[in-house]
Amino acid sequence: MTTDLVGGVLGEAGPRSGPPVALIDLLDRLLNGGAVLTGDLVLSIADVDLVHISLRAVIRSVTGEEPAPW
Repeated sequence: MTTDLVGGVLGEAGPRSGPPVALIDLLDRLLNGGAVLTGDLVLSIADVDLVHISLRAVIRSVTGEEPAPW
């Protein structure tokens, strides 16, 4: 049996504590703290890599209190 970080059993559907969080509130919390998105794209034919693209993006909200980095 495997448990997650809050002590519940993984795969077990049970009641959640607290009110549900709206998607816009979740995005606001995420952008306030910032997020880094990474990904790799490889195009290959017959096990020969032809194109390798590394994607990286930093997403963060900019407020009037902090100047823009550019």
